[in-house]
This record gives sequence, structure tokens and C-alpha cells, in this order.
Amino acid sequence: MQPAKKAIWGWAIYDWANSAFACTVMAGFFPVFFKQYWSAGADLNLSTARLGLGSSIAGLAVALLAPLLGAMVDHTPQKKRMLLGFAYLGALSTALLFWVPEGGWALAVGVYAVATLGFAGANIFYDALLPSVGPAHRLDYISSLGFSLGYLGGGLLFMFNVAMTLKPELFGLENAAQAVRLSFLSVAVWWGGFSLITARWVPEPGNSSPLPMGRAWAEGLRQIWATFKEIRAHRRVWIFLAAYWFYIDGVDTIIRMAVDYGLSLGFESSDLILALLLVQFVGFPAALAFGVLGQRVGPRSGLFIALGVYMLVTIGGSFMRERWHFYALAAAIGLVQGGVQALSRSYYARLIPPDKAGQFFGFYNMWFKFAAIFGPALVGLCSWGFKLMLTPSSPTGLQMAEAGHLAARLSILSILVLFAMGAWLLYKVEPDRKCPTA
Repeated sequence: MQPAKKAIWGWAIYDWANSAFACTVMAGFFPVFFKQYWSAGADLNLSTARLGLGSSIAGLAVALLAPLLGAMVDHTPQKKRMLLGFAYLGALSTALLFWVPEGGWALAVGVYAVATLGFAGANIFYDALLPSVGPAHRLDYISSLGFSLGYLGGGLLFMFNVAMTLKPELFGLENAAQAVRLSFLSVAVWWGGFSLITARWVPEPGNSSPLPMGRAWAEGLRQIWATFKEIRAHRRVWIFLAAYWFYIDGVDTIIRMAVDYGLSLGFESSDLILALLLVQFVGFPAALAFGVLGQRVGPRSGLFIALGVYMLVTIGGSFMRERWHFYALAAAIGLVQGGVQALSRSYYARLIPPDKAGQFFGFYNMWFKFAAIFGPALVGLCSWGFKLMLTPSSPTGLQMAEAGHLAARLSILSILVLFAMGAWLLYKVEPDRKCPTA
């Protein structure tokens, strides 16, 4: 394989590696296991609030570190080593979920927060490598290739883990709970193992001002405020980040809360997990298709298409009654989820100064993580708040269940505001003018 192609594939394979966490843990088994095992016996809306606030705590931890890491990455010649360090922090923390006991929801949140920190920290260094692995006119394709491989790789491991969960006896396991716990271990091995290919195939990009690790951290601290002021000076970058803050919050909230929402409406966990599997395999070709779409109509126009679909999905989700509705909505999400993530990354890479990619991508990831603090907490608190408002003073069991279901449906509509605000701000980003490189 030619060195240039090897670098592109080596970079994209990290999406294959870390998507095991995003799919099996973040979107799939963690919400189910949290509700049924670590938060067993709690009110359904209370467990949703716990999950939403727990996800927000995890988001806060990574948001506080993201700008420091992003500023540091432009001054260290060891980007791949830092990527691996955070990847292995995430993988080992994921493995620790195997030992969290039943009922230990607070410990589960803490371990999950550390795993999320590793996941997000590695992504800062991973995203910062994007401008160096290929020419600018191919960034849409390269970014989409990464997400496409992520859907395929994450989906394949998730399919194996779902099979273990549905038929544990075929794998010599006692029950589905043991299968889910072993799934966390499988994610750790997958994530850590395939990350080594990225370390071998992707060359370390040239650095005009390399610093020792200690001085790089100090320089990172100094640059946080300077980076904020510099981003404010680039109007298109600043408006795009504002748009991204809203709409990616909606995307991330759906990823984290969709299964919990389905459980709150009374759907079987097996149906919800299979719907997530559908998202992965629809997302594999769809992410590649959005890469082509981005090259033909532009990434901004492609993002508008994806956000329109997400808004329709959110409205449709509030009326969901039958399990086939969940499958239909999952297929629609699969069509656009990878596309909105890939085109956002490649569009941002076009806007920023290429010699400060790590610095600007640190804020990009910070923006995403601060957004991730708000969305799950919004849904969780709306669900619990609406439940309190709708429950009669002397409720029967049926009235309690009806109030809980209605509260869940109303809470999901709060995500619609995030997509609408994101689309409006994205419209304000002036097209066809490059950000200066100086």
C-alpha cells in the first residue's frame, strides 16, 4: 500500500476502533444496564434523570480538559502517543465496568465518566491529525471514510455482543447480565487492539515548534484564552461553533438517550438494541454517501439536509407507539447520523487555520462536550419534571404509568429546539470564503 493511502486508512481505522465504545457502551448497553441493573428498582423517570445527569457529569469532565489538550497538541511532537494514552485510559475504564456491582449506579457513572474522558481526549488528537493525512479537497471523503468504518466496525462488534446477550447459553454464559458485562471487556480489547494500527500507519505530522511535554502543557494553559480570542476573530468559525453547539447536542442526546426513552415507553430492550444495530449498518454506506454529497453540493448544504431529517425524526419520536416505529426512526437516524458528524468535522477543517489545527480542534471538541452537558440533562429533567406535573395528587398505578409515558414524549420534543437553533445559526455562516491561515 502506498504511504499516502496507508496513512488515510490508518487514520480512519481509529474510528473503527473507538466506535466500539460509542456503539456498544454509550448508545447500546450502558443505558439499558444502567436502568435495569445499576439503577434497578428505581422509578423509570428518576432513572432517566440519573442517566441524563450522569452523562452530563461525564461531559463536564471532558469539556474542562478539552481546550487545554487542544492547545497543547500543536506544541507536542507526540500526537500519536497522546492519542494512544487517552484511548487506553478509555479502554481500561470500560473494562472496569465489568466489576461494578448491581445497584451501584453512582460508581457506574464515575467509571463511565473516566471512560468518556479517554474517548473524548483521544478524539482531540485524532481530529487534529485529519488535515495532515490528505489534501484539502479530499477531507470530506477522508472524514466520511472514518465514520463509515466506525459504523461498520462498531456494528460488527455490537452484533456479536447482541448475540451473546440474546442467547447467552450458546456462549456458555449464565444469563444476559453476564453477557453485557463481558461485552464491556470486548470493547476494551477491540478499542485498544485496533488503535495500534493507527499508531503504526499514520506518520507523525511535522511540527514547526515542538516543545518538551512539560513545556507543552504550560504553553497549552497560556494558549487557552488566546485561542478563544483568536476564534472570536474568525467570524465564520465562531458562528459555526455556535451552530454546532446546538445541533450536535441534539445528535449526541439522541445517541445517549434513545434506548432509555424506548424503555420508558415500555418497549422491550431486545427490540431497542436491534434497532441500534440497524443504525450501525445503515450508517455504514450512508456516511460514505454523505462524503460524496459533501463534495458535490458542499458540506454546509449536506448538513442542512441531515438536520432536516433529524427534526422530522424528533417529531416522529414523540408520537411513537409501535415497535416498528422505533425501527423506522432508527433507519432514518442511520441515514444521517454519520453524515452530520463527518461533514461537520470536514467543514470545520476547511474553515480553520491549518497550522493551528490542534488548537482549534480542541475548542471544537470542547464545544461538543459542553453541549453534551446540556442535552441529556435537559431531557432527563424535563422527563422528571413533567412526571411530577402530570401525576394526580392521589394517583392509581395506571395513572402513574400514563403520566410517565406522556412525560417521556414531551421531554423528547425538547431536542427539537436544539436542531432548530443549530440550523438557523448554520444559515448565518457565510459560504465560499476561506479562513485566513495567519
